[in-house]
Amino acid sequence: MTRVLVVEDDAQLARALAINLKARKYDVDAAYDAATALRFAATVQPDVILLDLGLPDMDGIDLIRALCGWNRAPVLVLSARSGSEDKIRALDAGADDYMTKPFSMDELLARLRAATRRVEESPGHARPSAGAAAAVVTTDEFTVDLVGKKVRRGGRDVRLTPTEWHLLEILICNPGVLVSQQRLLKEVWGPSHSTKTNYLRVYMAQLRRKLEADPSHPRHLITEPGMGYRFEA
Repeated sequence: MTRVLVVEDDAQLARALAINLKARKYDVDAAYDAATALRFAATVQPDVILLDLGLPDMDGIDLIRALCGWNRAPVLVLSARSGSEDKIRALDAGADDYMTKPFSMDELLARLRAATRRVEESPGHARPSAGAAAAVVTTDEFTVDLVGKKVRRGGRDVRLTPTEWHLLEILICNPGVLVSQQRLLKEVWGPSHSTKTNYLRVYMAQLRRKLEADPSHPRHLITEPGMGYRFEA
C-alpha cells in the first residue's frame, strides 16, 4: 500500500485530503508544520510527499531543500502560489511536480500514480527498511538516531534531557538551515518564552559539552550571533 505524507498547515484541507486518499486505499500521515514533516519523513518513510509551500515554521522551498539530501520520496507541491517563479524555485529545489490550488482530486490522484510509477520503475529502486540510514545522522563526533531517539558518541550512549533532545532534533532535522532563536524558543519552550534567549545559550552550551570535541569551537552546532543556530554534519 502506498504511503503518503500530507504536509499542509490548513487542518481542514489536510483532513479532506486524508479522507479522500484513505478512501482510495492509501496510507496517510499528516503534518501541519515543517518540523513535524521532517520527523515523519525520517520515521514513517513515505512513498510520496504532498507539500504546501506556506508552512508556519519554514518556507516550503527550504523544506524541499532540507529533504532532498536524504529523502527518496517524490515531492508533489500543492500551493496557492501560481506564479511561474514559484514553480521554478520549487522544481529547482528538488520538487518532482507542482499543482496550483484549487485542484481536482482526479488530477491529484493521476499525478500521485505517475510519481509512484516513476520511482518504482527507476533503476535500482528499493524502499528503505525501517531504521534505514535516512533516519540516522552521523558526524565525525556523534550519531543521532531519530527513530530510536538515541545519541551515541565514541561508542557510548549520550544521555540527553527531553529539552536537550527536542532542541537537537529540530536542528538535526534542518541540516544546513539557520533556525531562528524565536522558532526554537517557541517550539521547545512555548510562545510565552519567545524572548528568553538565555535559555538557548544555556542548553546549546550543554549540548556542545556533551557532543562536540571542542565545545568552545563547535564544528556541528553552530551559532549565528543574534539570529539563531544551525546544524552542520
